[in-house]
Amino acid sequence: MNLRPAIFLDRDGTLMEDAGYCADPALVRVFDGVPHALSELREAGYLLVLVTNQSGIGRGYFTEEIHRAVQAEFERQILPEKLDAVYYCPDAPDVHSANRKPAPGMLLQAARDLGIDLRNSYMVGDKASDIEAGRAAGCKTILVRPDYPFARIAAMTKAMTSGLIE
Repeated sequence: MNLRPAIFLDRDGTLMEDAGYCADPALVRVFDGVPHALSELREAGYLLVLVTNQSGIGRGYFTEEIHRAVQAEFERQILPEKLDAVYYCPDAPDVHSANRKPAPGMLLQAARDLGIDLRNSYMVGDKASDIEAGRAAGCKTILVRPDYPFARIAAMTKAMTSGLIE
């Protein structure tokens, strides 16, 4: 099987505003430039895989049905781009979990499911737990800061992988 590289993406705070336990699709606000940046990364040959902790489910703040509605609105706002896969962990922080970031479980499962080359993949997120999960899975990592938007990260990643930056 030919393995493919992927961009693993955190959602809240990375691709959209972090609304804190987002339980209302009306609160979804995808950052400017994200749909175009995702398209650029796909054109560069990457699979696009969302990996997101959703502990609001495990804490009882919202249901999986509400999570699906929020996710559907997020996916509507990134059109015309689409994600290759979405993995989420509903576990609360006090529950031992192989999937809740910083554990690499969601990334490892995606690698098995989609035939992903982890060594040539990136984990992009806004929290230390995202970076730790990416490193534990064997990926390169990129920390998104509020003053350094995802669209710039995507342009940099595309430039690096096309040989424009070493």
